[in-house]
Amino acid sequence: MRIEISPAALKDLVQQRDRAASFVKTSTGIKVRSKKSTQIMDSKYQHLLQSIYDGVLIADLSGKITDVNIRALDFLGHDRDELLQMNVVDILAGAEKTLLSALRDNLQNERFALIQAYCIRRDGTFFPAEIAVNLLKFADPLMCFFLRDISLRKEAEEKMITSFNAIQNAGTGIAIADVDGRLTYVNPSFLRQWGIHDQNDVLHTDLVRLWQNDTHAGEMVRAVLNDLVSWRGEMVAVRADGSSFESEVSATPNFDSEGDLVGMVLSVEDITNRKRAEEGMRLAEQHRAMLASLGAACHHLGQPATVLLANLEMLKQDKFRESEVFSEIIGLSCEAAERIAEILHKMKEVEEFRTTRYISTTGDSDLPTNRILDL
Repeated sequence: MRIEISPAALKDLVQQRDRAASFVKTSTGIKVRSKKSTQIMDSKYQHLLQSIYDGVLIADLSGKITDVNIRALDFLGHDRDELLQMNVVDILAGAEKTLLSALRDNLQNERFALIQAYCIRRDGTFFPAEIAVNLLKFADPLMCFFLRDISLRKEAEEKMITSFNAIQNAGTGIAIADVDGRLTYVNPSFLRQWGIHDQNDVLHTDLVRLWQNDTHAGEMVRAVLNDLVSWRGEMVAVRADGSSFESEVSATPNFDSEGDLVGMVLSVEDITNRKRAEEGMRLAEQHRAMLASLGAACHHLGQPATVLLANLEMLKQDKFRESEVFSEIIGLSCEAAERIAEILHKMKEVEEFRTTRYISTTGDSDLPTNRILDL
């Protein structure tokens, strides 16, 4: 049997500690504790009771506390005399006398009952507790309550729940794989990225199969699980319907509390839109460069073409054939021709279109009209 008692509000918990203990008659047919049973137990019993690690409350079938150990006094902040005037339900937040009836009925057939409840201290504060209840079948039956403060466990559980909810609600796909690279957990975002409706369709799957390039994905798994290093990169993922999307993956080794490797954790972001935006910007820059290419050709070819034309014009005149500058003119013409050929070759081989300022001035020098192809 398992019973959970949680306080509705803090003010209710404070009120609980002030309730007066009362005796409740029962009609279960079980004997109510007699006066003879209230006598002090022998020394062996007391030694055993006081050495128990958990807080212990001994109560009759009505819930009236008849004996306690030191650990219970530490938990609850009461002295022994105060607790012996109280009922068990006085220290359990939200508990009613009907709880005792349910416990009595259950313990007739079961070895113990387990209660998850909040216990109220003498100062009005409270703590979460796990309470195991046994029935001591003496001539006058007694109930034995073993209290354990589970504050640290509750805190750890709440942190785990918070972490789990954060992972479940994360916009990034998150997955956990075992040491064999097989998926053991995926969050909803991961399922949406791959177009999977039921997580059972992907659990225990070799995660390498989720990406288009098996070799690249295999390198990721080996780096994380064999070399125990973090890995980050971009890969093309393949959805359940065969379509694909660009993904950025971050993978790290997953260790347990003892420091042993238990697998790997992956964070996956769909970067398809980002890739499209980058491609759009590249195409836009290419388009702008293509529009600027005519002006660039005029700029880069203008000077050598002018030199070449001027030299050729001078060569038309007979007087220069016997001149000392004839060879110089021929040399300059050749250089200009080679420069034109070089520029034409560069323009043919251009793969990345970049622009630069045509005139380096202040003010509006970065306007599109003042930019030409950068060779």
